[in-house]
Amino acid sequence: MHPEPFAPEIPASRWRRRSLLALSLALLVAASTGCRTYATKTESYRQNWRAGQVEQAAKAFSDRAENRAQGRDAVIWRLEQGTALRAAGRYPESNRAFEIAEARMSEFEARARVRVATEAMSAVTTPANLPYEGRAYDRIMAATYRALNYLALDQQDQARPALLRAHQYQQDAVAENARRIERAQQEAAQRGHAAAIDNTRQHPQFQQRLDGLYAPLSALQPYAEYVNPFTVWLDGVFFLAQARDFSDLERARVSLQRSLAFNPNHPAILADLDACERRLRGEPLPAVTYVILENGQAPVRQQVRIDIPIVFANVSYIGTAWPVLQPQSGHLPSLAVDAHGTRHASAQIASIDRIVARDFEDEKPAIVTRTLVSTLAKGTAAFVANQAASQQDEGLGALVRLATLAYQASVNIADTRTWTTLPKEFQIARLPTPPDRRLDLVSAGHPPARVHLEEGHVNVVYVRSVSSMAPLRISQLRLK
Repeated sequence: MHPEPFAPEIPASRWRRRSLLALSLALLVAASTGCRTYATKTESYRQNWRAGQVEQAAKAFSDRAENRAQGRDAVIWRLEQGTALRAAGRYPESNRAFEIAEARMSEFEARARVRVATEAMSAVTTPANLPYEGRAYDRIMAATYRALNYLALDQQDQARPALLRAHQYQQDAVAENARRIERAQQEAAQRGHAAAIDNTRQHPQFQQRLDGLYAPLSALQPYAEYVNPFTVWLDGVFFLAQARDFSDLERARVSLQRSLAFNPNHPAILADLDACERRLRGEPLPAVTYVILENGQAPVRQQVRIDIPIVFANVSYIGTAWPVLQPQSGHLPSLAVDAHGTRHASAQIASIDRIVARDFEDEKPAIVTRTLVSTLAKGTAAFVANQAASQQDEGLGALVRLATLAYQASVNIADTRTWTTLPKEFQIARLPTPPDRRLDLVSAGHPPARVHLEEGHVNVVYVRSVSSMAPLRISQLRLK
């Protein structure tokens, strides 16, 4: 028998020293890779989008969506891809992207167990490392865009279930928001930080800084309800034009009345309601043309860093990163429509700014809880590592402190993921279809655009303006 090779025993103190050195190097490597916010990652894509370079944006978003098909940001890239492809007139591909996004969002909603592992991971890294599960308005707009795509393809029968799905998403939105807040609270309780979070929430300086951070949100005037008035109006005019029976007409009336509640005295909705009442009395639907202006860009989320008072481990203040909404400017004020010697002006029917603000306002409790949980978890881990290193020797303690500070800075990133290719607003104009079926679209900074209406009893001219400097993209579809 051969004797066992001699393996010198490593003293525990040396083993701990090596472990702390390895930890420091790992943290420094992780910090060197950095973390970029979603707003930073998409800046070049959004520049193409703002400039009206739709084909380039569609390719860039499509490449990213395909390369990140299984990643944590898969849903948001599919949404961006679907919007860009739709603007490029590639409707079947756009619908495929939206269908994939909706399916993934439904999976996340059904598989609550996914959240347990991923939220635990985010507590020691950043909330942006959670999978993007989609927001209520994401689902609603994805289904709305699918309906519009089907209408552009003259597939009215396919548009019907898409609008029904959008309606259901709006019904589910309130319950979904309540679940979102509850999950964040459960995460805080499970990680043992509930007391510290409550103390921080009640701290006057924390409240003052948070109020200052989110005071501009009120200027966006969030809608009182979780609803998209454009989707509701589209539901109304679709079922008015495509009514198969009395129940469809009744649905149209309810949707139009609901849309009017958000847009009192809107001339187009009032005229639609009058037409619906006449149809309910058996009168025919007159030939009508709608001009829809999908205008500007939705708010983006940017990151703001502030120090907040969290007292633990002899530390009074900790730097934190928070998402804030940043409205986008540079959109058209309105669109004029000249037809048969009469000028008609478009008027806002839905503000995506206000829809996004409503969602953000409701998400704020979850944002606060999740940010505080993440901050406490990372701060506690750093304190333990620093204490252990300092007990070994002063030089090692300094190295570990440097490593943990660098790592904390690199993962102190706010979750700024949001659907950036949505518009700022929707405007509509309604007019009797002119006998010569010709329209002139007039907008500031653009030459008049002549449109020859395609065959149809209820026509829609769809205008996409990303910015006042970008060219108008004009397409047509018909409701009947």
